[in-house]
Amino acid sequence: MAKKTHIKVRLVPESKPDSSFVYYAKKPTKGEKAKNKLKLTKYNPSTRKHEVFVEKKLPPHSK
Repeated sequence: MAKKTHIKVRLVPESKPDSSFVYYAKKPTKGEKAKNKLKLTKYNPSTRKHEVFVEKKLPPHSK
């Protein structure tokens, strides 16, 4: 089986990390970009503004 080339990360607003709105993005597992935390400017519908979203770990899932 092949190794994964990307992982899924959760993006939460930098100003309000406990917000109910989140984005999900793919991030490479190898290379220089894998070491840096992802930081994107995205639209937040709860505040109706563009904000900086930062990478957080995915929550654990239950089976």
